Amino acid sequence: MAIDTTSPTTESLDTPRLSTRDKLVLFVLCAAQFMVALDFSVLNVALPVLGADLGMSRSALQWAVTAFALPSGGFLLLFGRIGDLYGRRRLFLTGLALFGAASLLATFAWDPASFLTGRALQGLGAAAIVPTGMSLLTTTFPEGPARDRALGISGTLLSLGFTVGMVAGGTLTDTFGWRSTMGLLALFALIVLPLAPALLPESRTPDRPRLDVPGAITVTGGLLSLIYALSTAADHGFARADVITTLVTGLLLLAAFVTIESRTATPLVSLPMLRRRTVAWGNIGGLVTFSMMSTVVFALTLYLQEVLHLSAFETGLVFGVQGVLSAVAGSYASRVIGRFGAHRTLVGSLVGQGVLVAALLGLNTQGWSVWLATAAVSLASMCHLGAIISYGVTVTSGVPDEEQGLATGLVTSTQQIGLTVGIPLLGVLATTSHDLLSGVHTVLALDAVIVLAAAALVAVGLRVRSGAVEAQPLGAR
Repeated sequence: MAIDTTSPTTESLDTPRLSTRDKLVLFVLCAAQFMVALDFSVLNVALPVLGADLGMSRSALQWAVTAFALPSGGFLLLFGRIGDLYGRRRLFLTGLALFGAASLLATFAWDPASFLTGRALQGLGAAAIVPTGMSLLTTTFPEGPARDRALGISGTLLSLGFTVGMVAGGTLTDTFGWRSTMGLLALFALIVLPLAPALLPESRTPDRPRLDVPGAITVTGGLLSLIYALSTAADHGFARADVITTLVTGLLLLAAFVTIESRTATPLVSLPMLRRRTVAWGNIGGLVTFSMMSTVVFALTLYLQEVLHLSAFETGLVFGVQGVLSAVAGSYASRVIGRFGAHRTLVGSLVGQGVLVAALLGLNTQGWSVWLATAAVSLASMCHLGAIISYGVTVTSGVPDEEQGLATGLVTSTQQIGLTVGIPLLGVLATTSHDLLSGVHTVLALDAVIVLAAAALVAVGLRVRSGAVEAQPLGAR
């Protein structure tokens, strides 16, 4: 099947009109995605206050983040496939209810164990919400301008949720205490959950093949091990025995998963799908844009507060500008994709992100650098958002409805892994450097090189002589 994403038609240039029901469905699905994105960052600023209140040591605070990241990343592919087989709407509602209840538990936690239990259950709920919500979106809105617009809005809110969380976390913690950050997430769930049952259609595959249990065990165990290793390494380095052990275990389990999938009659992940040019190269672009942008945000947070000595609130304002411009970019992304095609937009966005990150190498100790940081990271985030939306369109285009859960599970797994691996791989160079400014420059330089190299590889990988990206195996001519 050939998917023409480079030669625009008159239809693709038109702005699609959504019915009132479509808008309500989009509101429910995007609100849930925004809620999950908010959870990635809203608690970060509150960690020191939270630790003092619950009696958690500094070394134990990483588990406030890791307890969420482990299940939310580890179970994405499994829950995406379960939704395909047994009902995406049903699993979405279950995940939403679990997320809301877990947020209430975390809000009223009385000790570290109850708080971390709430965080882990939040992650489990998120693992059900994200792939099923994305699948419901792609099966509700037909491929073309309507889906591009819906994915554009969803991608904007995903990026905006992460940024809003950074700003809102400090404000809520200073005003109402750290528990209000978890209460905000519970409030979102309580608003969305009553609306969802009447609006969302049920969606599943026509038949019900057996669930690939060995594949589910190995991929879930592999992702859990890998995410634990990388999350722990971000705070303690790669030399610890548990980091090395879980990293090796994760890689071995993922290798076993590939072997199992090549031999089973009903695979959890279709290897032919992974060999599609759009799926393979689209996910590579997504992995790079997520991992490298999260690293930029981390490095700039250190730079703004420890080199320029900005307060947490002032730092939040810098990222607030980033969020506003990202929202602007999201409102135009579907038009850009309609005009130039998804894969050209993806490559162009990666190039823009890499060039603007390279511009941050001009940062120094002088006060005017805050303006350079604000402008460059905001414009880079606009390109980043273009990459997010275009890689989602690239990966899901041409995929049958019965496999949308699998395709979107890959998309969301790429997002989660990207958010997890960037800081451990590059951010540690800033935190371990004797000269923080020099360390930040090193991180930003490597970040820019990786993004630009990925742009070149994705451009070659998605190149088709006829001018259309084909959903064909990587080895096909």
